[in-house]
Amino acid sequence: MQQEIEERLALALALVEEAGRLALGHFRRPLAVENKLGPGAFDPVTAADRGVEAMIRAGLSRAWPDSPIQGEEEGFTPGASEWSWIIDPIDGTRAFISGVPQWGILLGLLHAGRPVGGIMRQPYLDETFLAGPSGAWLVHAGSRQPLRASGRTDLAEAILYSTHPRLGPAVQAGFDRVAAAVRMTRFGGDCYSYCLLAHGFIDLVIESSLQAYDIVPLIPIIEGAGGVVTGLDGRPPLAGGTVIAAASPALHAAALALMRAG
Repeated sequence: MQQEIEERLALALALVEEAGRLALGHFRRPLAVENKLGPGAFDPVTAADRGVEAMIRAGLSRAWPDSPIQGEEEGFTPGASEWSWIIDPIDGTRAFISGVPQWGILLGLLHAGRPVGGIMRQPYLDETFLAGPSGAWLVHAGSRQPLRASGRTDLAEAILYSTHPRLGPAVQAGFDRVAAAVRMTRFGGDCYSYCLLAHGFIDLVIESSLQAYDIVPLIPIIEGAGGVVTGLDGRPPLAGGTVIAAASPALHAAALALMRAG
């Protein structure tokens, strides 16, 4: 099974790299932005989102026509295989349309519903974070180095990130308790924050209202680097929702306790 995972990830990586070149053709250039939610709310989508997903879907379907595919823009395509894929073509579209390189192309591989491989490609920085049976890795400028979370255990020394400062009334008080306990809190980052956690530079990421495609491809990268990522129930966040990622089991337990304290 490990060999099968690695073979699938190798082809998937080539697809993601090709899709990255497509995305760069739109980045920091004039780009029409549509709002998927309409007046009163904002959920942007662009030709880059749609083009990247279409390209990756086409490549996956050619290679494995029986594999189900879930994507942000085109929804769910069923299939009979136990191997499935999940795509977020541009995670961080708000950053993308702002010219900020804290976005990425996410692709996750699952077997029988369990995440077994993940890829995050940031083409502007020429960085690929990926994970599979051999561990978690950063590929940059032709070099490949293992990823290792910081292992930090003390909340008072931790760096906390979240994409948005307001997480919603159900979890805001818990987040504020964690933020008051850590060394530093910063906002922004989207998928890139989770990858920097795996890289050892961020210790905690807490977010809410995530979709499955926002987090499932990142789970193997975080766990492969020695980190922990769950929902508020302490289970893998396969459906998204509120997510707590940490650089060590002890740090995760401390943050989770504060999130649940109310």
